[in-house]
Amino acid sequence: MPTEEQIHAFYIQVWRDGRSGDIVLIRTFMYTGVRVAELIRIRIVDVDLDHCRIRITDGKGGKDRYVPFPQTFAMVLKVHIDGQRAKGAAHLFESSWKKPYTDRGVRKILARYCAKAGIEQSISPHKLRHFLFTWLKTQGIDDAHIQPYSGHATRQSLEAYSLVSLATAQTSYDAVIDKFPV
Repeated sequence: MPTEEQIHAFYIQVWRDGRSGDIVLIRTFMYTGVRVAELIRIRIVDVDLDHCRIRITDGKGGKDRYVPFPQTFAMVLKVHIDGQRAKGAAHLFESSWKKPYTDRGVRKILARYCAKAGIEQSISPHKLRHFLFTWLKTQGIDDAHIQPYSGHATRQSLEAYSLVSLATAQTSYDAVIDKFPV
């Protein structure tokens, strides 16, 4: 899994390149934790700007769900959607040939920014997803709140994020254990 520093360096490179479509695509990954197959199927009509959520239709296991995004991202997303509509697009992310992005195309975009940022091991869509859910766990968000957004069938499926967050918790533990009153 990428470190917070790698994620930051990656995003700074995306921002420096200034390709607005790529910025929106990557922020959508980072904020929602959607799978790449779900991202490329998002239609413009699936985005609810008023409630800051995106409907994921036919996600893993054939399930539908909503994923949130921050209010601060709504205006950026609205500008992107307006631009897509002006081009006659139906999907949130489409090529200039009016075709939805492909899994392979999205992975190439991520790999390009990793290379430019000097990150040796590419940050995949799944690693962005994993980073988000692990980060939410380290911030104290309960599995019951993460599970509906993640698309996992059970809360037990989120254990992988808990295990990773335990490594982060070790640092906090080490910082305070010497003060333990025994």
